[in-house]
Amino acid sequence: MSTKLFVGSLPYNTTEDALRRHFAGAGEVASVKIITDRETGRSRGFAFVEYASPEDAQKAVEMFHQQDFEGRSLIVNEARPQEDRGPRGGGGGGGGGGRW
Repeated sequence: MSTKLFVGSLPYNTTEDALRRHFAGAGEVASVKIITDRETGRSRGFAFVEYASPEDAQKAVEMFHQQDFEGRSLIVNEARPQEDRGPRGGGGGGGGGGRW
């Protein structure tokens, strides 16, 4: 079973390949996804790194949390499941505020 890690405080110019190479030092990396801003496409400064095994993920937390990566001290911990935020949709505003 795979385990996903949250990686925060990333340099904005880092790449998924650089992150994969760095985190491969702890074990087999299954996937890497840097989260980007929808409108600009720029990194939001955090990513998710998924390991093939929970043991490798735990080793990565121990090895890389609060350690330097490209000049930044990383935050590394197990990712929490995404919360259900309900349906997304635009909704028109309400009526005006006139007096009766």
